[in-house]
Amino acid sequence: MSHADRGWTEGPDRAAPRRGPYQIGTVRARLLDEALDILEHEGLQALNLRDLAARAGITAGSLYHHFDGKAALLAELAAAGFEELRRRVEKAGCEAAEGGRVRAWALAYFGFAQDRPALYALMFDPTIAHAAQVAQARALAVRTIQVLVEGSPVLPRSTAPLDTIALAVWAAAHGAASLTLSGAGGPQLMDDVILGLEGLFLRR
Repeated sequence: MSHADRGWTEGPDRAAPRRGPYQIGTVRARLLDEALDILEHEGLQALNLRDLAARAGITAGSLYHHFDGKAALLAELAAAGFEELRRRVEKAGCEAAEGGRVRAWALAYFGFAQDRPALYALMFDPTIAHAAQVAQARALAVRTIQVLVEGSPVLPRSTAPLDTIALAVWAAAHGAASLTLSGAGGPQLMDDVILGLEGLFLRR
């Protein structure tokens, strides 16, 4: 189920979680909506399964019909985060003007991290990084970056495999986003990283 099916919007001003009457099959989606709301507005430490069940209007026992435990819930949220990130980056790359693809998808990546800082941090939490759905969603996001790299005019002197270049780009974007969110990178860091990526990929 995609984040769109869960009622998420792409940005910090998304609507409040849905609180109307349940329909068949919406309980899991409601739990994920509420969990995301808690995560982004109150932090990971505030995400308690009993309280989450109460917010979603079900019993604590019923929650375990949908998730085996907190780790499974967090893994599902992280996987959905990678899906949203992938869609943003892919959309930015497809819609960018000629010569502006590198800047467009870099800004989309950084924008996601700034819009959803708590979710972004969760996506790289080592305690859930090896969960199957997280690993799969992360691989798809990396593959999207690789496709964008393949479509960019890489400098002729570059002999590294494209998947290695894509991983380097991913690492650069992730490092810049993480440093910026922590306050250690300074306001100019993202612009400097984008200029560096443009210098790497665009023919001058």
